[in-house]
Amino acid sequence: MVHRIVTGVMMACAALAAHAQQDTTPPQNVQLQHQEVAKGEPARWSQPDRSSAEQARTLRKEIGAALAEAKQACKQAPAAERSACLKEAQQTYHTDMARVPQLLAGK
Repeated sequence: MVHRIVTGVMMACAALAAHAQQDTTPPQNVQLQHQEVAKGEPARWSQPDRSSAEQARTLRKEIGAALAEAKQACKQAPAAERSACLKEAQQTYHTDMARVPQLLAGK
């Protein structure tokens, strides 16, 4: 269930990024990302969260990251669309955060 929500959030971010038609990754992060990818996948990525608190923290972190990406995409949108885009991104964030307990209970 959590996977579906995270996938949905990621797809929404991808749609916003496609709408902006530009890479929304901040330039200072690009080099760091390339360095991390070159090192390979960290072992922690293969280890599932063991407790509910860990699962909740990971889910909240992913939702927060999706909001940050959406905001970056909104900044690239035409000025007339920015306000609505940011409002929608913030609403999606609040909706997703409110659903965290339900998502964890549904596992």
